[in-house]
Amino acid sequence: MPVYPKNKLKFLALGLLFMCASYNSQAQVYEVYDDQLQLIQKINNDHIFLLSNVIRVSDKDGQIKLLNYRYEPFLNIDGEKIFQYLSPWIIIQKNGKFGAYHEYGEKILDPEYDEIEPYFNQILARKGNEYFHYDRGNREVKHLGNFQKAWIASNGQVIGKIPSGYLLPLSPRPDHVFEKISSPSPNTLLTQEASGYGLVNRQGEYILEPIIDTIAHLEGDQFYAFNQKQHMLLKAQEADVDISYSSYHKITADGNVILEYIHGKLRRIMKNGGILLDIQGMESVTEAGQNHYNVLFKNKKLGLLDEKGIWRVVPTENITQLFPGRQGLYGALIDRKYGFVDQSGKLRISNRFEMVGQFSEGFASIQSGGKWGFINQNDEITIEPQFDQVGDFHRGLALVKKNGKDNLIDTQGNLMLSKYYDQISLIADHYYITESKGQYGLINPLGKEIATPKFDDIRREAYDRIIVKRNGKYGLMNEKGNYILPIYYQDILLDQGTQKILAEDIYIPPVLVEDGKKKRKKQKGA
Repeated sequence: MPVYPKNKLKFLALGLLFMCASYNSQAQVYEVYDDQLQLIQKINNDHIFLLSNVIRVSDKDGQIKLLNYRYEPFLNIDGEKIFQYLSPWIIIQKNGKFGAYHEYGEKILDPEYDEIEPYFNQILARKGNEYFHYDRGNREVKHLGNFQKAWIASNGQVIGKIPSGYLLPLSPRPDHVFEKISSPSPNTLLTQEASGYGLVNRQGEYILEPIIDTIAHLEGDQFYAFNQKQHMLLKAQEADVDISYSSYHKITADGNVILEYIHGKLRRIMKNGGILLDIQGMESVTEAGQNHYNVLFKNKKLGLLDEKGIWRVVPTENITQLFPGRQGLYGALIDRKYGFVDQSGKLRISNRFEMVGQFSEGFASIQSGGKWGFINQNDEITIEPQFDQVGDFHRGLALVKKNGKDNLIDTQGNLMLSKYYDQISLIADHYYITESKGQYGLINPLGKEIATPKFDDIRREAYDRIIVKRNGKYGLMNEKGNYILPIYYQDILLDQGTQKILAEDIYIPPVLVEDGKKKRKKQKGA
């Protein structure tokens, strides 16, 4: 049974009186409710939207204004519309040009630029081929010069392209020309010059002079380098480079690990500048997923090594492939069938399946006869293989698919929904979005259906605050599926900063015409 605030019932009744009247103008009206759904304010003839929990904006009549927490204007913005908001920058547009404001209301750039690129506390602006830079720290707009193209790299340096190469106009050597510059890691630039490769830090200074024959990025601030027959593992730091490992033996990057060969034989496995494994007799290393590695020895024993160099499964005979696991059990391919082994390599769940997943909450998915079910840690099939696909258990529920449709099951295999839907997706706070024929619904973390798929859009913004849309109108629903605001409004905004709800409506005043000495409402076409 829908639950409406008393004032809304009155408002709906008044609205019905105007349905047959003719109109010549309309204005947007906002009903402002507190967190108890009490109407506390009405805002007439405005259009409001929220950029964040603290930034409220009105763009009524094309005039942009910042609003306070009472939704009163306190600053006029020189622009026709807000083009982009990327905290802390508000990028505005006017007459096809762009400008910028700080989110606190400070005007940074007039709307006279062809392009603006915000980046944390910086702004890079282009006017033709001229580029300008603003730094929030010194609050200055600096002219950088003319470039074919310029952009802000991941470490905060501006890179400018010129016909002869690249410049770093904010560095201590703004006129120094580089052949190539790339930005492979968050803190470091990789440069190339005639003398070799080098690394540059956030300040635009060399932390590794350009003398290296070859440099390749591994991950994070880790690099592999080769110079004068010496292989090196490097870690870029703020002021210099730490050579965490060097060798004159062959080192190769294989996926996301480094392999060292001594006299042609695989000897060490390394990652992030550290040695994961240093042992003789290895034959090959292959990735097993989730930063785990299958290590095969020449005696045909296979082990599962993690990214810290720990044996998750010690090298064991007669295993063809190992997989990352949970709860002390790991998927294993033995004699062309899949089962589970423990850390010692002992078979705990017999190898009789076509494929297996990982354990989660005491259950693992298994495939048999082309269908999927679940098994427990005691080697007991708890849910018979009957599904085309299954997911891991999450808080006692698992997604399953049959005949292209989705449902949810509990740990006993009971279906949680009376029917299968086109798609079910796990979202934030452990809720599920359901979809059927382009309509959306919602399920709570316990598998209880709050609403069947009947909405064009559904968004859970906070506890007991679910915004729904149907036929172009918006309403507000609670966790029980009851409407606390009816599907009636042009839009609904939840202002998290003030804990208020703004329900947008359109008020269209009737046209009153003279009829002798009396006024009456004239219907359109009468």
